[in-house]
Amino acid sequence: MSAIPNDPVILLSFLNTKLRDHYDSLSALCDDLEQDETMLTQKIAAIGYTYDSDRNQFI
Repeated sequence: MSAIPNDPVILLSFLNTKLRDHYDSLSALCDDLEQDETMLTQKIAAIGYTYDSDRNQFI
């Protein structure tokens, strides 16, 4: 499993950067980094962001 940031705000930045630069979907990112998509979306939701698949980013 790849190391990802634990802090939700830093995680948000990390995920949006990865989505912008390397992945065409959150599912692809999670598969590649061996992360649980539900856990990540819940962690980001706790700071008020949700994943927008049309924009491929958390907004």
